[in-house]
Amino acid sequence: MNADEERQFREFVAARSRSLLHTAYLLTGDWEQGRDLLQTALASTARRWSQLRDRQQPEIYVRRALYHAQVDRFRLLSRRRETVTDTLPDHPSAQAGDWADTVVQRQDIMAALRRLPKRQRAVIVLRYFEDRPDIEIAEILGIAPGTVRSQTHKALASLRTTLAEAGPSASSTASGRGVIA
Repeated sequence: MNADEERQFREFVAARSRSLLHTAYLLTGDWEQGRDLLQTALASTARRWSQLRDRQQPEIYVRRALYHAQVDRFRLLSRRRETVTDTLPDHPSAQAGDWADTVVQRQDIMAALRRLPKRQRAVIVLRYFEDRPDIEIAEILGIAPGTVRSQTHKALASLRTTLAEAGPSASSTASGRGVIA
């Protein structure tokens, strides 16, 4: 860049930097990151200043550079950004209740599943735990789709009865997971 081009660039930066900084702030949400983003965009513009065809509209070029630099920065940071939270994710939420109750409820559900005949258990596992459609379940088990539906109905009725006998806590957990619908 020759002396005349450098003077034009400096004048442009002096005249438009406040507006460009505001745009960079809006893109980043932080003044310091906005300043860094603007510096990156202006450095990119300075390298190409002599190649700009329309010297009357360099602001468009800088705004485009701001946007692209922010997209690049976002992509880079999104790969390794840590999310700050108020609560640690490995702690149970207040709604989760006591873990001992949850373990007991799961044991009740598994015991009720084990009491089912093999075909009914297979249908329940394939439908509710593997989320497979009736036709696919029928193909896997070698039975008719109507048989899948009737076995599902019988199994759910049996599970409801067994879990009702085990207590209200087991059936509420089971219905929350979609096993007892």
